[in-house]
Amino acid sequence: MPLPAAVGLAVSEAERKQLKALSRHRSTPRGVVLRIYIVLGAAEGLANRVLARKLCTSVPTVLLWRKRYESEGLKGILEDHPRSGRPKRISAERESAIVEATIKTTPKDATQWSVRTMAAVQKVSSATVQRIWKKHKLQPHRVQPFQFSNDPQFAAKVRDIVGLYMTPPDKALVLSVDEKSQIQALDRTQPILPLRPGLPERRTHDYQRHGTTTLFAALNVLEGTVIGECLPRHWHQEFLRFLDRIDQSAESDFEIHLILDNYSTHKHPAVKKRLAARSRYHVHFTPTSSSWLNQIERWFTEITRKQIRRGTFRSVRDLIKAIHHYIRIYNKKP
Repeated sequence: MPLPAAVGLAVSEAERKQLKALSRHRSTPRGVVLRIYIVLGAAEGLANRVLARKLCTSVPTVLLWRKRYESEGLKGILEDHPRSGRPKRISAERESAIVEATIKTTPKDATQWSVRTMAAVQKVSSATVQRIWKKHKLQPHRVQPFQFSNDPQFAAKVRDIVGLYMTPPDKALVLSVDEKSQIQALDRTQPILPLRPGLPERRTHDYQRHGTTTLFAALNVLEGTVIGECLPRHWHQEFLRFLDRIDQSAESDFEIHLILDNYSTHKHPAVKKRLAARSRYHVHFTPTSSSWLNQIERWFTEITRKQIRRGTFRSVRDLIKAIHHYIRIYNKKP
């Protein structure tokens, strides 16, 4: 007589979402991903043997991680229990010294420690250093940029701009405006070799420059559409011309709120005079060193990734044509 199927594992909806997010993250180890699939499969009520066959693993493995999740939750499948084996040879004081040296010192001939250089200085094995770094989540080879805003009006400006994003005023356009300057029309020196099975698209490392253009763009925060125009430079004269383009696109009885960064072109006396003469314009400047608050920057990332970075352009005219084509396609389904 066959044994009854195992009872479905109790996993809340929040835990299920967290597990799925972890399984999709590229830094999650394959072993942990397998454990997550076991838990999710068990939550769906799959029998242990069926689950083991589906995941190409053994029934004892399925039982182990089911039981571990039942008793310890998410922590039980993310962290391994201490295993039997040779006792530690390195003392807590020595481990602390390695951590201290990693954080507070640098080698004489480099800007950061490697596993081998630290092992040589501390007279331990590379595996020991690697284990200690992993335990304390130390990654000397990595660096991340950051910048604090020193704007004394930082909080007030953030509240102002985020308020516009969250609750745009009635009968008004909220436009996130900026320019993407010095977009190069690049052409490869030899023909591109197309994608083939087992081979990526290949192109020469060198290229020919055919000139540059500047893309002025305004993102309609409420609708997601973009007004864009390519101009040869990014001086205040071109910005005034783009303001005329915005003026023509907006209904005459609408107020216009412009979100701008602190680039000198946006604060040129001629620009200030033009905006002051048109009472329906309201300007909101992002805090200094905080252009990330301007949503058009996110759209610039998209057009760079999808249209510009891997494009091949034999002239500035070809580049401008490609940019305008992307904007037209994008505005159909923003």
